[in-house]
Amino acid sequence: MSLINLGTTQIQEKDRNYVFHPSTHLAKHSRGETPNRIMAGAAGVYLWDTEGRKSLDGFGGLYCVNMGYGVSEIADAISRQAHELPFAHVYASQSTAPVARLAEAVVEYFGQNMRRVYFGLSGSDANETNIKLVWYYNNILGRPEKKKIISRHRGYHGSGLVTGSLTGLPFFHDFFDLPLNVVRHTTTPHYYRQAAKDESEEDFSKRCARDLEELILAEGPDTVAAFIGEPVLGTGGIVPPPKGYWSAIQEVLDKYDILLIADEVVCGFARTGEKFGSHLYGMRPDFVTIAKGISSAYLPISGSIIGERVWSVLERGTEKHGPLGHGWTYSGHTLCAAAALANLQVMQERNILDHVRDVGPYWHGRMKAELEGHPIVGEVRGVGILSAVELMRNPKERIPFEPTLQVGVRAAAALLENGVIARAMPHADTLGYAPPLIITRAEIDIIVDATARAVETTYRSLKTEGAI
Repeated sequence: MSLINLGTTQIQEKDRNYVFHPSTHLAKHSRGETPNRIMAGAAGVYLWDTEGRKSLDGFGGLYCVNMGYGVSEIADAISRQAHELPFAHVYASQSTAPVARLAEAVVEYFGQNMRRVYFGLSGSDANETNIKLVWYYNNILGRPEKKKIISRHRGYHGSGLVTGSLTGLPFFHDFFDLPLNVVRHTTTPHYYRQAAKDESEEDFSKRCARDLEELILAEGPDTVAAFIGEPVLGTGGIVPPPKGYWSAIQEVLDKYDILLIADEVVCGFARTGEKFGSHLYGMRPDFVTIAKGISSAYLPISGSIIGERVWSVLERGTEKHGPLGHGWTYSGHTLCAAAALANLQVMQERNILDHVRDVGPYWHGRMKAELEGHPIVGEVRGVGILSAVELMRNPKERIPFEPTLQVGVRAAAALLENGVIARAMPHADTLGYAPPLIITRAEIDIIVDATARAVETTYRSLKTEGAI
């Protein structure tokens, strides 16, 4: 056995014995029954492991390595800041230059009458912050009953207590006593899976809005505080909204004085071909949740961008009741802010937004050309540098495979054998893609061609087994 393989085996043993992995079958992992790839290096859009296997990262880590791997400008900025001032808290009016500069950059980049940014470390903690501030806001306005939050089935907003409740995927609820009673869920805006046979996209969007309004009326408008949604559903299947969806939803929210939280953790910072998904779909949020793309995951940082109507009430509350009692030790972490600033500078210098607008349509055109009409492909969808291929037993009748067949997992494994990492999404048999935004047309061709081969391999194996 070579030294590199010996090293890999030792690391895998330590990993199985000591690491608690998220979203993992713990017993199988401990027994060594699940793949345990040890990643060792990366550059551009490629990763390689300790055994020298190289893969094109078609999921950008977890939708997060937007500028790709090995960006020296970001790494150097982290190093300089670590030597100068690695950490200083931002409690009680203390701050640092990276935090102040980053907050200004984020507010100006989003626009739309946003006022302040509260920095954290993950999208989950940012959404926890948002919900606490929604409750504080309504308490200050003298509306103590207006506290319920409406999310969507298949939405993803985190894995905490409140944020895990907001998430509309049973996998994140089972055996955790979630969702909490303060959260309600409404219709998934997935036209292919949810619409009636002769229903247009616009009519389906109107129905989603009616469903929301009926839920609000059933709960009591005076008890519903906010609606949270991703501009494009992420973990729930990478699903762009149907035509007219967000304008129809906004009309209902305005009617009942309900705040809008736009969860832009996946969609923000050029991923959709606009600065934010909110801009693409004409949303008017009161809160915007950011993470992932703000630093390209070089260091963990998140943010809650607060709009004018909420910010003015927060200030009023502290005038009356004193300092607002919320904070994390690592809120506004100096080093993370420096990484994010460098990342945003790289985005600007490399004209990433224009690049996404150029290569995004090419990618979606190629994916549709290669995969639509395949016997087990139900839908090819996406926007910007986000894409999904949903596999179905009967695409025309929208009949899914039985979950026990794990068709999505098998297709993702076949794709990995072809040198491309994609994600088997946790809802339905769907391959998800969110590669670094720097991806080129040639690299898109690699992903598309590998996907076509993987889907065909999966189809043939299912036929051989008699499963179809």
